[in-house]
Amino acid sequence: MPSLIIHGHFYQPPRENPFLDVVEAETSAAPFHDWNQRIERECYRAVAAARLTSASGRIRAIVNALESISFNFGPTLLEWMEHEAKDTYQAILAADRESAARLGHGNAIAQPYHHTILPLASRRDKTTEVRWGIADFRRRFGRDPEGMWLPETALDDETLDVLAEAGIRFTIAAPRQVKERPPNGRPGLYRTHHGRAIALCVYDGDLSHRIAFGGALHDAMGWAAHMNAQAGTLGPNGLLSAATDGETYGHHHRFGEMALARALEEMRHQGWHVENFASYLARVPATIEVSLVEPSSWSCVHGVERWRANCGCRTDPGRNWTQAWRAPLRTALERLAAGLHAIYEAEGGALIADPWSARDAYGAVVASGPAALRDFARRVTNAPDDPACVARARELLEMERDALRMFTSCAWFFDDIAGLESRQVLRYAARAISLAGGESERLEARFLQDLRAAESNESTEGNGAHVYLRHARPRIPAPIRIAAAAVAAAHIDSTHRDRYTSAEIDLAGNRVSVAERRTGRRHDFTVRVSRPASTDVAVELTGVDGHSWRLTLEDLPERPRHAIHGLLLRTLLPRCLTPDELDELLTGGATLRGLIRVALIRAIEKLATDESAPAEQLVHDLLDLFIPLEANVPFDAQNAFWRIWQSLPGARRERLAAIGERLGFFMQDLSHTSIT
Repeated sequence: MPSLIIHGHFYQPPRENPFLDVVEAETSAAPFHDWNQRIERECYRAVAAARLTSASGRIRAIVNALESISFNFGPTLLEWMEHEAKDTYQAILAADRESAARLGHGNAIAQPYHHTILPLASRRDKTTEVRWGIADFRRRFGRDPEGMWLPETALDDETLDVLAEAGIRFTIAAPRQVKERPPNGRPGLYRTHHGRAIALCVYDGDLSHRIAFGGALHDAMGWAAHMNAQAGTLGPNGLLSAATDGETYGHHHRFGEMALARALEEMRHQGWHVENFASYLARVPATIEVSLVEPSSWSCVHGVERWRANCGCRTDPGRNWTQAWRAPLRTALERLAAGLHAIYEAEGGALIADPWSARDAYGAVVASGPAALRDFARRVTNAPDDPACVARARELLEMERDALRMFTSCAWFFDDIAGLESRQVLRYAARAISLAGGESERLEARFLQDLRAAESNESTEGNGAHVYLRHARPRIPAPIRIAAAAVAAAHIDSTHRDRYTSAEIDLAGNRVSVAERRTGRRHDFTVRVSRPASTDVAVELTGVDGHSWRLTLEDLPERPRHAIHGLLLRTLLPRCLTPDELDELLTGGATLRGLIRVALIRAIEKLATDESAPAEQLVHDLLDLFIPLEANVPFDAQNAFWRIWQSLPGARRERLAAIGERLGFFMQDLSHTSIT
């Protein structure tokens, strides 16, 4: 029987705030926190624990489907999963180990580090992306990759030459990317203009389309029967292969991972050799030479125009939107990258013996901790014992990392420059500019000028410059936000310790020091803390240069902001709720919103007989708690206040005016209302 290979390309656009190294909430991913979390739940963990069911529909086995398919995971996605989805991450590594033990070749293949359309990149950037991808793969899987998935399968002669030069034996291509596909599904042999050879594993377009769009995942046995019917047409050493987005299984098609696992089980029962491309090529080397259609990709019928032009390819053809913004966005980023590279070459040439080789080698540690990053910078700098030189070298390497990830393909794939993915590459641009030193202002001014030609389809978003200023360039520098968060948390609860992924914090009295994890750069501040409201905290910071900032809770990074809000609630609730109400909250018998509503009305009614300051403060505390939970003031709370107000003398009214304002009354008119 022939061989069967199903390849899954698992990837998500990067989503982390590059200044904070954390993924912030994305409302479009609700009810999940963000899209990484949502798709990990719907797809990645499901594929790694796919259910096989009996005729009765009950589970008879749970299998890791990755043990039976060829796969690649984007390095930036794995970086997130390593910390945020550890069990799934370990299942991915285990699947490669199991398949390597069974087949002699692991199922996992590598990917260039960032999801860049390599035919549109310079050879130097191609080389760095490939070397970073190999280094990341080696660190995670403990072996050298034999194959490499190209983002969007985009290829040309130079891209394949860079892969072959790096020791990659094969890549995967769509049928339309070669002029003539080898017979029997076998891989073709491509020789680059420099004489290097690499195998092109051309997948079956019809089968791949059936899986992704043709309903194959709705009927596992029907899918298996369709594949099995092709056995007689493939001949000796024949190969049937398919390639799809990995998110097809569970995210795009719910329970698709179950269909995948069941179909593969059936194909084994029918005698098919279910394997991966590396194990197949070890038995059946590629010998039939093929020619390229270049540049080309699997997701743009116009070659690679989707990532630089208004070619007509888009995600929602039903909307009358233009993608004319694509070309000016690429032009703006390319001009910015050229400026950044010039800075790196000039400054890096003075600090680093071989700056471009150092950039290539940086991929081995780019996802590592502060110690590894610091040690790497010391190894490559000309002055390893000079902290300032080492810190600047680290900043320059990080600037180059941002210059590379500015070209993540997702920014052009979707339909508007104001979308999440385009905003993400603009955030990378903002961080790169912030690391450019004395040239930052000049680079940003020119970048904004170029972005003005990229008009959004959303009238409220304006052009690319507006999108950059509104969504990408931080209003408050990250070290200041991190320092304020650490100070605020310590002020409320000195025992509280939060984890800051992008910095190390040192608190001592009225001073705080922030050391950036990736660059080592330190920022020192003196601080003063105040409490403008029961559910808020204000932190004033003054830098060594005399600049001052005042931040409140809403200015802090998301994760510490929620943690600090939780600390505030923990101190406030016992003062605002009765013991019985607290028990109801803890046991789930009532919601916080409902309890605060009842307590607020109760506290307002008490003002009729209790004229003390604590009674008034209790109402303010409850309003502080209530407002973040519900936009509108409770109807009954306003009624209670109005009933009391009508019977109060003038002096008492003045004392309660602030509460009236917070409840929605216009106190200037209300003060003149006659008592009836």
